[in-house]
Formats: sequence, C-alpha cells, structure tokens
Amino acid sequence: MLAPFLIMLREGLEAALIVGIIAGYLRQTGRSAWLPAVWTGIFLAIALALFVGAALQFVSASFPQKAQELFEATIGIFAVCVLLAMVFWMRRVARSLKHELYSSIDHALAASGGRAATYGLICMVFFAVAREALESIFFLLAVFQQSRDPAGPFGALLGVLVSAGAGWAIYAGALRLNLARFFRWTGVFILFVAAGLLAGSVKALHEAGLWNHLQTVVYDFSHVLPESSPLGTVLSGLLGYRDAPTLGEVLAYVLFLTVTLYLFLRPMSPAPALRPAESRSDA
Repeated sequence: MLAPFLIMLREGLEAALIVGIIAGYLRQTGRSAWLPAVWTGIFLAIALALFVGAALQFVSASFPQKAQELFEATIGIFAVCVLLAMVFWMRRVARSLKHELYSSIDHALAASGGRAATYGLICMVFFAVAREALESIFFLLAVFQQSRDPAGPFGALLGVLVSAGAGWAIYAGALRLNLARFFRWTGVFILFVAAGLLAGSVKALHEAGLWNHLQTVVYDFSHVLPESSPLGTVLSGLLGYRDAPTLGEVLAYVLFLTVTLYLFLRPMSPAPALRPAESRSDA
C-alpha cells in the first residue's frame, strides 16, 4: 500500500503542481476565462490513461503463462526507464519549471486567438497531465504485478486524493511546500522502487525462459520473512524485497542503485558564467 501511495502522491503532485501553476498564472493575468480549457485538458488526459491501463490489463489477461511473465518483465523494464527519465527530468527543470510554463502559456495564447488558442492551451495541459498519468499507469501495473498487496489500489487512490488536495492548497496559497526537498527525497524512494522493479523483471525474464544465467540463490529468508507475510508484502512493494533472490536479481538491484543514487544525489553543476566580453556583446 505504501509504495503505490507514495508513487501516486509524487506523480499526482507533479501534475497538480503544473496545473496549479498554469491556472494560477491565468488567474493572476486576468485570463480566468481560459480555465475551462485547463479542465478539458485534464479530463482528456485522465481518460486516455484509464483507457491505456484497461487495454493493457485486458490484453495481458489472455496471455499464456510464459507470455504473461514476458509481459510483466517488459512492463517492469519500461516502468524503470520512465521512472528514471521522470526523476532526472524533475531534478533538472525544477528551478526553471514555472518560468517555462509561463512562457508556454503566453506563446499559446498570443500566437493566435479564439478557437486555435483554446486548442493550444488544451493540448498544453493535456500533454503535461497525460505524461504523469501514463507514467502512473505503467508504475502501478508493474508494482501490482510484482507485489500482490490487496491494499495497493486503495493506497494508489489515497495518493491521488492527497496530491489533488495538496495541489489545490498550493494553488489557493494555503500550503507552502519545500518542493525541492520533497522531490529530492521522493526521488530517492522511487529509485529504490525502480531497483526492485528491475530485479523483479530479471526474475520474470527467467520464468519466461529468456534469462537462465546467475541463478544461484544468494540467501533464503522464506521461512523467516516470506514475501507473502504482511511485512514481506510491504517491503516487497516498497523496496523490492525478495525472500530468496538469485545472484542476477541481487546484482541488478545493487548495481542499479549504486549508479542512479550517485548520479541523482551528486551536486548539480552551476550554469557557466558569461565572460565579460560576451556580457558586453549581449548588452
């Protein structure tokens, strides 16, 4: 339950933050008449994500066992790639996100008027929210396939509701959140989730008959802390815990975390300063 909750809280807050910045800027600049276009983009993005999730679930249900394992591995690896892209993208653009959104809004509304401007704003919101919504669908599919936590869907729904409430509070000015710190620490958590998904995908590839190397069991805690136990279920969904992992799964988990945590936590290099000659020529 905790992993789906935190994933949806972060994803939902990212989407709510973007929508809140757009809606707040429209209100501050006296363009509140465009807010229905914002809602239209949100609803279209949510509808697309629900359709994609239902389609993937429907298609996978008819697969034979080995094909289902391959599908699980594919979804898991894809989710890991998207998680990485999302975490490092937010790390890179967090400081300039508001300025970029303001510029995009001005461009969308000033380039043309009337219906074309409405469609431009709808598309802007749609793509911003659809990105987060589709990411969430793939994350949840991967997590639910690898961790059979019956409370997982409830945790995901709770994360969406909390993020929606936090987004509205930020938009209304009732909540001040240190977003840099929030995204930094949830980013670290998501890297642990991604490492677990990658290790689970290695296991699924073996069960699909496509990976038969490094199958020595490193340790066996199945009698002490089985994955099916309440604590094992939480650790499985949260940190990718396996009660009897193979060497391949452990190596994938440890190497992935070592590289990604180093890249994510290292200080960002400051933007290069202009030389005096360049500054005078720009002036």
